[in-house]
Amino acid sequence: MNPTDHATGLTVALFAGVVPPDGEEPLAEEAGALLARAGYALRHGGYNGLMEAAARGAARHGVPVTAITLANRPDWGAFNPYVTTTVYAPTVGARLHAYLDDADLVVAMGGGVGTLHELTAALYYSTTIRPLPVRLLGPAACRLSAFLRAEKWLFELPTRPLDFLRELPDVEALEEDLKALDAGRCER
Repeated sequence: MNPTDHATGLTVALFAGVVPPDGEEPLAEEAGALLARAGYALRHGGYNGLMEAAARGAARHGVPVTAITLANRPDWGAFNPYVTTTVYAPTVGARLHAYLDDADLVVAMGGGVGTLHELTAALYYSTTIRPLPVRLLGPAACRLSAFLRAEKWLFELPTRPLDFLRELPDVEALEEDLKALDAGRCER
């Protein structure tokens, strides 16, 4: 992977919680750094927890870190110190579109109901609007995927394949996946 100068113009939407699952904060920071080195600018909610850890990792490599939040929710608190740009969306739907419409990748980690909402929106988007790689990173996200598959909330159909979705247990798996994504872009 190339050192970051952000000439690639790639963007990752990171969906992750403010209350980190046990032990996943270092994973988020490593993932943010890895994504930045691969040339991805970071979009996230802008707050603390796993979002801040990923932003800290990304910021070390000089990529833009964009907070996307709702215009009418100033009570959610201050953004983490790594945010370089802010987008205030007027509605939840507009916020989701700000994340997804021109994203090149979605990475989801453990979180609360907001993260779950963002992830399910990305899954729906990827099966109905345009193929968008969605990666579930870390133990909590992989457990969620296993549950969704076991309970048939998430399943493949001939008309709706799930080839856009991968479960990645750790940063090493993310690194290998990013290499495969990069190779696929080069082949086009």
